[in-house]
Amino acid sequence: MTSIDQPPTEPSPVRAGVVGVGAMGANHARVYSELRETDLVGVTDLDERQATRVAAEYGTDALAFDTLLERCDVVTVAVPTQAHYDTVRACIDAGVHVLVEKPIADTPSRGRELAERAADAGVVLQVGHVERFNPAVQAAADVIADLDVIAIEAERLGPPVDRTATDGVVLDLMIHDVDVLHALCGSKPTSVTATGTADGQYATASMEFDDGVLATLTASRITQKKVRRLTITARDCLVEVDYLDQTVLIHRESYPEYVTDDGQNHYRHESVIERPRVANREPLRCELESFVEAAENGGEPEVTAADGLAALETVRAIDRLATASEESVEVSVR
Repeated sequence: MTSIDQPPTEPSPVRAGVVGVGAMGANHARVYSELRETDLVGVTDLDERQATRVAAEYGTDALAFDTLLERCDVVTVAVPTQAHYDTVRACIDAGVHVLVEKPIADTPSRGRELAERAADAGVVLQVGHVERFNPAVQAAADVIADLDVIAIEAERLGPPVDRTATDGVVLDLMIHDVDVLHALCGSKPTSVTATGTADGQYATASMEFDDGVLATLTASRITQKKVRRLTITARDCLVEVDYLDQTVLIHRESYPEYVTDDGQNHYRHESVIERPRVANREPLRCELESFVEAAENGGEPEVTAADGLAALETVRAIDRLATASEESVEVSVR
């Protein structure tokens, strides 16, 4: 009898859901509905009308939280930070792999408990530090791997947000750049200083790493221009990263000189600018693809619970300094 080779069967899609479908959670629902690897089986939210609206938009069901966990293999948790611990713990106890939006929890102790609980249960716990998946950041990481980095400056500025922001500017915005700096430098900082103003809507921080790299971070909700920029100073070049445009520029070999034009002497400064190729993709889509792959294969996620915990510990230290008026020092200018 001659056997007939059967075409390989397509693997069943991973059943995905979203807990909390505000502005960010709705985007997770959108991407899950678009991915070939996933079937968006439902969403849930305390605001039932919002859940129903998002479910209708992406062709799925608005479900009760417990029902959603029964139907899902993976979920995104995009609820307010204060609810992260209880929500993520319930997902882990149900055996559902979790991507929790940053920060991992409201306190480091609760973050550590979630990390241990997930490890004991064999559940993937990924933290939603989405800028790690920005193609420009990934390209910059490749560029600086062989550079002698001296300093890094991160700017995350913008006008007041049109959403309810329950976290301060450090925990809501600066935490993105803290995580990126941890990844680029390969460690947490050894020292931190910080200050803040405008009722906590503007903050700056300075960090020093054990290899001598200095980092300066600024986050703002009161700047009337949206800026997402990373500038890396190395001994031989300057690397500029634009998160929004997903571009990387490398400035090398700067040449200052005087030139004569029509009898007039002019000073000019020229440099060689390289533009590495960046494969522009939506960072959130890259993030969820990576999460689903880790959940399917049982591997370590790109952004681990330990990574999320390290970022939380650093921004908590920054936030304490930025909001503690007794730590500030008046400087008189004469």
